[in-house]
Amino acid sequence: MEINWEKLRLQALQASKNAYAPYSKFPVGAAAIVDDGRVVTGANVENASYGLTLCAECSLISELFASGGGKLVAFCCVDADGAVIMPCGRCRQLLSEHAAAGMMLETVSGIKSIEEVIPDAFGPSDLEES
Repeated sequence: MEINWEKLRLQALQASKNAYAPYSKFPVGAAAIVDDGRVVTGANVENASYGLTLCAECSLISELFASGGGKLVAFCCVDADGAVIMPCGRCRQLLSEHAAAGMMLETVSGIKSIEEVIPDAFGPSDLEES
């Protein structure tokens, strides 16, 4: 599958416009291509208690399931200026559970696979009974 990273970045930037970030003033948008070809997006949603804040990746995964599920094949996350930003460790873990094998991410240091950005990730197979 050919990935148009510029278009995916623009979709993430558009999603950042829907962020609720009154505390950090750091809107974030995320966009991903699903294995069936559709695009899902998400934006960060802050909370006054901070700990309840949802990252853009969290809202993207919610959108993934609200729109039919599937596996992610390409992902990008940007700030309000459209600059690519790296998902935090928690969000990398979240993305890895819903990624197709070899999912590609646009990162601050180039295009990388999910396996590169979270090697040896803990996942569903770790919970299977022997």
